[in-house]
Amino acid sequence: MSNRFQQYPLSNEILDALNGLGYKEPTEVQSKVLPLVLNNKDVIVKSQTGSGKTASYAIPICEQVDWLENKPQALVLTPTRELAVQVKEDFTNIGRFKRIKAAALYGKQPFRYQQTELKQKTHIAVGTPGRVLDHIEKGTLNLEKVRYLVIDEADEMLNMGFIEQVEAILAYVPKERITMLFSATLPDAVKNLAVQYMQQPTDVEIQATGLTTATIEHAVMEVPEQAKVKMLQDVLVVQNPDSCIIFCRTKDRVDEVHDALYDLEFSVDKIHGGMEQSTRLMVMNDFKRGDFRYLVATDVAARGIDIDNITHVINYDLPLEKEAYVHRTGRTGRAGLNGKAITFVTPNEHEFLAGIEDYIGFKIPTMPLPTSEEVFDQQISFEKKMNALPKLKKAKGEKIDAQIMKLYFNGGKKKKLRAVDFVGTIAKIPGMTVADIGIITILDVNTFVEILNNKGPIVLKAMKNTKIKGKLLKVYEANK
Repeated sequence: MSNRFQQYPLSNEILDALNGLGYKEPTEVQSKVLPLVLNNKDVIVKSQTGSGKTASYAIPICEQVDWLENKPQALVLTPTRELAVQVKEDFTNIGRFKRIKAAALYGKQPFRYQQTELKQKTHIAVGTPGRVLDHIEKGTLNLEKVRYLVIDEADEMLNMGFIEQVEAILAYVPKERITMLFSATLPDAVKNLAVQYMQQPTDVEIQATGLTTATIEHAVMEVPEQAKVKMLQDVLVVQNPDSCIIFCRTKDRVDEVHDALYDLEFSVDKIHGGMEQSTRLMVMNDFKRGDFRYLVATDVAARGIDIDNITHVINYDLPLEKEAYVHRTGRTGRAGLNGKAITFVTPNEHEFLAGIEDYIGFKIPTMPLPTSEEVFDQQISFEKKMNALPKLKKAKGEKIDAQIMKLYFNGGKKKKLRAVDFVGTIAKIPGMTVADIGIITILDVNTFVEILNNKGPIVLKAMKNTKIKGKLLKVYEANK
């Protein structure tokens, strides 16, 4: 087939990783952005969420970073912690066979932990503006080797009041660089950023039907405020989604809706900004895996939810920002699959709704409320699905991860060990090559080495009685 990733000047390591991740055909944004970044051009990309934009910059950056350089060569700024973690994962997966190391920098995680990570070889730094600035000012993030700067979800940075911090960071990044700006919408403040800090950028606009993809079926239901909880229950029984996000306007509302569904024994969890960061990440990972079917969320928490098979999005509360409607509904209908977006509107919210319709360029059809007969007819199949264990979803990197064994060695910097010592020793084991060695993380008193291509057991056995730099180290399989 013509339009595949082989048409680009990409190394086998990158192509193998893309193949393992199931990337077969470039999406529209990838086919437009990839060649530009590979040719060192600045780009401004107007593209909605779910279009595959992270890979459009991660692939060429992974291709072009120099593995030997220890300091970060790319800086990616994201508005939320969830998105930072997601982007880091994408870089790690795409750059897996090139042994590329990415670090995520965000608030609410101990600074010390990130500082230790940045002392290691780090090719890509991904983070939220506040924490990135913090690291720059404390001297723990060195930007002198940065050749790529990505400002992701620039419109959301603006909404969240991060633009000043972004501009402060730009003052520290080398002038000789490639700058990429991604945004679902292009307000004036975002355009100004581009004019001020970019060199003759190429504009890339990914057209969708209006502002939302053709794979999403939109519907509105008029529901009085006091009837919303009951109506949500009825809609969920009749629609019977496999995987669904329910959006609310506030943290309190998320708690209230979650508790109501939980009491009805629905397979449900919640995520909002008032929760501990570690809990939020855990809930997100559980949802990605498919441990539960319904996620009740606020807008902020939902940024960075990149899951391909969410079948339904329900706007329990109408979003106050028009852009939020696009971001919320863009969580379904991803990767070419069909999705449904159902929005509850109270009788006094029609003006807000008209503003959203104006913005997306079409009138959202009204959907009749489910009748008691429909609810009764669907109840058995709903309960059957609710009682069945959800089908666990494969994480994007799972196919690649299955071939990797992580080994623990009880020696590190204090024993004067370096990555080359491990590579040199392991590559000499019969049946091994340098290409079979993945990411190496050297800490003060221990080291972790990823062995690729299902060759972990060979190395584990051989290293039990092979010295590294004259030292025999203990070696075990590390916990995942």
